[in-house]
Amino acid sequence: MGELLLKIAREAIASRFGLAPEVDIEELKKEYPELAKKQATFVTLTIDGRLRGCIGSIIPHRPLVEDLAANAIAAAFDDPRFPPLSEEEFEKVDIEVSLLTVPQLLEYSDIEDLKRKIEPGKDGVILQLDGRQATFLPQVWEDLSDFDLFFAHLCVKAGLPQNCLEYHPTIYTYRVEKFRECDQAGCRAK
Repeated sequence: MGELLLKIAREAIASRFGLAPEVDIEELKKEYPELAKKQATFVTLTIDGRLRGCIGSIIPHRPLVEDLAANAIAAAFDDPRFPPLSEEEFEKVDIEVSLLTVPQLLEYSDIEDLKRKIEPGKDGVILQLDGRQATFLPQVWEDLSDFDLFFAHLCVKAGLPQNCLEYHPTIYTYRVEKFRECDQAGCRAK
């Protein structure tokens, strides 16, 4: 399944450069019925291990194949943190696809209770406060393994102060199943 998902993501991006035909969503749904089920996905692009785009859905709202193709294209061309991916970069980009579980509200009494309930490395986290929201996939724990640092960055990503946990934001958690492209020597990105 992972190989198919990565192929769809790569072909969706390639089609924008005229390097592949558009992904035939209806044909894929017929051939692989599991792709017709609603599923939230994230597509992460890296070059030499450095982020080059990451866009996704948190809540399942369309068939997996549609969500995947749309998020692959958005990660390549519409991530506001980066200029659109060039054809030259496309040749070097590594793609990672994450399938998300449905987010679950995490009840907690205070920061210490939250620390006990969060599972670093396993939990993806959605933080909401004062109409603002941000999420980090579980993979972010690889770079921000310290709880305080992870949440300080997540608060800032949401446009909130680093200490936003002191204001008791709403927290949801989710898990992912991830698939990453690798060349014959192994994955280029860590």
